[in-house]
Amino acid sequence: MSTASTRLPEGRYGRSSDERADRTLKVVGIALGALLIAVIGYFAYHYIAANKISAEVISFDPSDEAVKVTLAVEKEAGASGYCTVRSQAADGAEVGRADFRFDGDAGRITEVVTLRTTAPGTTAELLGCHAD
Repeated sequence: MSTASTRLPEGRYGRSSDERADRTLKVVGIALGALLIAVIGYFAYHYIAANKISAEVISFDPSDEAVKVTLAVEKEAGASGYCTVRSQAADGAEVGRADFRFDGDAGRITEVVTLRTTAPGTTAELLGCHAD
């Protein structure tokens, strides 16, 4: 006694529904992956291109109630924006934070700003600069 085969003859009825579903999933996955890469590229470009102001802390002079910070700011001529500076105490607690605005036509500005603190600060840290 022989048993009947349950497989369909190869090539006779076209592709199976599993093969069609696999192909559809691959196409959808590639499309979504390309879209994700495009969105990440868009935001990365605008993050880098929009930041027209950069700065660095040249020096700082701490006291009991304030920290005097010398900032060197580079920006496009005529651009305006602000930089955020913070100070921490010896134990790491934040004792002061402020935004300082920079306007004007100069491309490079060196300015001394005073950051008021709630306790003696031991550091001056530039957190970032943003253009308006």
